[in-house]
Amino acid sequence: MSTRTEPTKLNDEPGHTIPRLLRHYPKSFLKLILVGFLLAALPLIFALIYSAVSIDRLANQSRETVYQAEQIAHGSRVLVNEVSAMERSVRLSLILGDASLLKGYFQAHTKFESTAENLATLSLSADQKLLLNSLSASERTIFQQVESARQSPKELNKWVGDFIPLLDAARNFLAQGFVPIEREVNAMQEMAGRARQIVIWQLLALIPFAVLLALGFSVLIARPIRQIDEAIRHMGQGELSQTVTVEGPQDLRRLGGRLDWMRRRLLELEEQKIRFLRHISHELKTPLTSIREGADLLVEGVIGELNPEQKHVAKILLGNSVQLQVHIEDLLNYSALQTEKSILVGHKVELRPILDKVLQDQHLAIRNKGLRVDLACADLTIECDEQKIRIIVDNILSNAVKFSPLNGHINIRASQVNEHIQLDMLDAGPGVAPSDRDKIFDAFYQGHRTPQGHIKGTGLGLSIAREYALEHGGILELVEHAGTGAHFRLTLPANHTSSAA
Repeated sequence: MSTRTEPTKLNDEPGHTIPRLLRHYPKSFLKLILVGFLLAALPLIFALIYSAVSIDRLANQSRETVYQAEQIAHGSRVLVNEVSAMERSVRLSLILGDASLLKGYFQAHTKFESTAENLATLSLSADQKLLLNSLSASERTIFQQVESARQSPKELNKWVGDFIPLLDAARNFLAQGFVPIEREVNAMQEMAGRARQIVIWQLLALIPFAVLLALGFSVLIARPIRQIDEAIRHMGQGELSQTVTVEGPQDLRRLGGRLDWMRRRLLELEEQKIRFLRHISHELKTPLTSIREGADLLVEGVIGELNPEQKHVAKILLGNSVQLQVHIEDLLNYSALQTEKSILVGHKVELRPILDKVLQDQHLAIRNKGLRVDLACADLTIECDEQKIRIIVDNILSNAVKFSPLNGHINIRASQVNEHIQLDMLDAGPGVAPSDRDKIFDAFYQGHRTPQGHIKGTGLGLSIAREYALEHGGILELVEHAGTGAHFRLTLPANHTSSAA
């Protein structure tokens, strides 16, 4: 687990693209979602309400127009009918000389007057009003004349002819009754056109506004979720130096505080683990050095010759102490990487002597398994930290030796490719399981394919080797190839400026 990543701010800068009012979060995430949907829907709801009101107003005006037109048309027909009825009554009274027949005239006259009064209250055009007034005046003149001649029906002969222009005027008024209908229809069409234009402009204005509101609230809703996701991802990658800050509703901010508390606890545990590894490694290194030196003296016969059985036991003791010292050095190197105390000391060195030195250190393990090592290395010069490059090669070779079968074969090739030095190491072991490929360089990870009869390692060798390769600006990778065994490739720049890790 690494804590070396530079702190970065998880929360976004306060919304340059979000209005200030939108940055006042509700107390809960659910309320934020409801407010967002409500505000995004309000413009469209307003447009729908306005459209409904406009349609209702247009419908009311249509009903009123139809009613007015029907009243005018009905009244106009009544006027024509009553004028005709009055003329018939006068003519019958004149022909038969019976004054009692004028009763129908007076009834028609009464209905004519009431109808004319009702028409006068309707929304008539100016021409219709003039025509109605003229028609009413002519009818009243005839009525006065008929009233004066009521006792002598023969005098009605003088006024019978006046009904003809009156009837023509009534028919003319009936024809004029369609004019307000056309006028109202045109007015409704204009009103409908204006309402349609207003609705269109409202939609053109409100739909983008609703979209902007939806986008704004999407950002507000997605921001705390994204911050929580980033915090979990960083903690999952072991990057514990970043403070978890979540902006949003109160419940999500509380969740962010819990995540930050978890981060601090993990960081404390990581620091405790590193201190433990550092202390235990230092405590074991001193006595182990004494054990190794003593076993070496026994094997070399400095304190006296040993019989074959004693010498075999001494070699086992020496070999295992060497392996144990390698593990302790791995723990110390890993501890230095985690506490950022690893420093590159770069200078130009020959690559071949480094490879020969590593092979010499691994000679005992190679000979015990009867392995054959083929080394192909041209005269290559590289600017690097010699000790760390030796550790990289030693860890890769240790891995190859550990997994190689008895009497197996290890192939080492070094060459220069453009501005980079490329080192390939292939063994004849079981290779890396597909499920282990993405985790093989993780610290403390142990693959599924563990060789029998071998002391279990710490799982730090390849992790440290990759970290050192990255410090040099290079890469250590597992290369897919046909056949058995594992193929590791170390690629380093030929010239690398010395720098702190």
